Amino acid sequence: MDYIVSARKYRPMTFDAVVGQKALTTTLKNAVSSGKLAHAYLFCGPRGVGKTTCARIFAKAINCESPTEQGEACNHCESCQSFNEQRSLNIFELDAASNNSVESIKSLMDQTRIPPQVGRYKVFIIDEVHMLTTAAFNAFLKTLEEPPSYVVFILATTEKHKILPTILSRCQIYDFERMTVADTVEHLKKVAEQEGIAYEEEALAVIAEKADGGMRDALSIFDQAASFSQGNVTYEKVIEDLNVLDSDNYFRMVDLALENKVSDIMVLLNDIINRGFDGGLLVNGLASHIRNVLMAKDPQTLKLLEVSARQRERFETQAKKCPTPFLYKALQMTNQCDINYRQSSNKRLLVELTLIQVAQITQPDDDNAGAGRSPKRLKSLFKKIVLRNQPKPAAQVAGAELPLRRTAPREVEKQEVKRQETGARSALSPSPSPSRPAPKRLGMSFNNLLKSENDKPSYYKEPELENKDEEKPFTEEELSFQWRAMCNRMMKHTRFQGIATRMRNLEPVITDYPNIELAANSKMMFEEMEDIKKRIRVTLAQNLHNANIQIHIRLAEEKEIKPKLSRGALLESLQKENPAIAKLTQLLELSLS
Repeated sequence: MDYIVSARKYRPMTFDAVVGQKALTTTLKNAVSSGKLAHAYLFCGPRGVGKTTCARIFAKAINCESPTEQGEACNHCESCQSFNEQRSLNIFELDAASNNSVESIKSLMDQTRIPPQVGRYKVFIIDEVHMLTTAAFNAFLKTLEEPPSYVVFILATTEKHKILPTILSRCQIYDFERMTVADTVEHLKKVAEQEGIAYEEEALAVIAEKADGGMRDALSIFDQAASFSQGNVTYEKVIEDLNVLDSDNYFRMVDLALENKVSDIMVLLNDIINRGFDGGLLVNGLASHIRNVLMAKDPQTLKLLEVSARQRERFETQAKKCPTPFLYKALQMTNQCDINYRQSSNKRLLVELTLIQVAQITQPDDDNAGAGRSPKRLKSLFKKIVLRNQPKPAAQVAGAELPLRRTAPREVEKQEVKRQETGARSALSPSPSPSRPAPKRLGMSFNNLLKSENDKPSYYKEPELENKDEEKPFTEEELSFQWRAMCNRMMKHTRFQGIATRMRNLEPVITDYPNIELAANSKMMFEEMEDIKKRIRVTLAQNLHNANIQIHIRLAEEKEIKPKLSRGALLESLQKENPAIAKLTQLLELSLS
């Protein structure tokens, strides 16, 4: 078979022919011309960027009998000719992917003992060296550190991080870079001209982008496209052959988003999906497109666009129409969609919602209801859908944005019902007066008091009340009951057990109705309560149905600090002093809540 693929046919034979690695090839040429050679080199980088090619060129150059002043091989001496004809006895190549055992390395090390018969050096090129086993690496170490003077090792790998540090420390390391789109396009032009293939520069740019920095991949894709288009590589043929989403779709989508045409974007999305393209691919491509538009807004960043000249002009034109805040917001939305895409159970809906959001960035908020199915009306509807579909966080009490839910234990509710039915009044467990039912929100959680360890109280915003219009009067008994209920809920959280235990011993006092005063027993307790003062206020205001409540915390005077009996101890004391209370407690089966 006479046909040879372009990746092999146009493989560089000199350092100057290597594309996109000028700094590395210059260093290697200088080493050849000066004769200052290391005994071991490590070439690392992504696939298809010229690692093995440079290793072969370098091996050929250092064995050349009359290298040029620039460090290139002469291609005329016996060493160069034997290399070109693939019969050189001084250059050995080992594929470590299939020869990664200790025996393979030992066999290679045996070859290092024999001096070269023609030329000056024996060069051992080990490709994919990271595939060697740990035992093989260890067997290789000693020879790699102190090889014979006529031996040069060239290691090549795509995964440098998998190589033992002891190997890395014995090598000169050369990191190969990915090919830029511009360099790849220029090389493809030369190949196309030599092959007599007609081309469009935009088509070659698509091939270069698809290759993702690998010249070998680019040449393979070029051969495929040339075969499909029968020698005329056009943009449309390349898009069709590679199944790449046309950039015109992204330009059109951004234009429609600027005009807030949600319906047209939905139709365009449906057409793209019906052509077999994945929604995640669309979002990813749209994010890259928006990034390019953002780069095109500033002449300094315009050079970061790795596209053809015609595409660059299109990006510049669209960048003039797009406000910078729109691009920032759209980039954020598409990136978030890309993050959530894999976990989404309804991927198409996620893409649709993202595109709707992008299409409404530039639309002003509609304070007045729009008519019909205009964009304003659609935006209002969309807001409601988003709010309704957002996952609800755990219910919070103080400063929570969601409605508070009841989490009180059933036993507390049963005791409250029993006390109301019997009309009993316990001095130790005061309940609200018969004329006014007990507040219903007894079991609201204290989750919103939880803060991260690094947060500081001064950073907290003032919590907002949900019952700003309520001014229901309350008594000392109701205040005391809600205070104890709040402290009991705080006890469920490990972080607040300490402060909650101390707060239960305090008795809130109504000073100037509806203002409430609390006397802290210590400075530490005072500071801890000040940290959560705003949350306490909102909790009591919501439970007592009075938004005018204000909390004042002060340090208690020395005479005010007295040992306070627990409620259980106080009950026992009263039962001993008054047997009637003990009998009533026993008959009604009363217990402390």
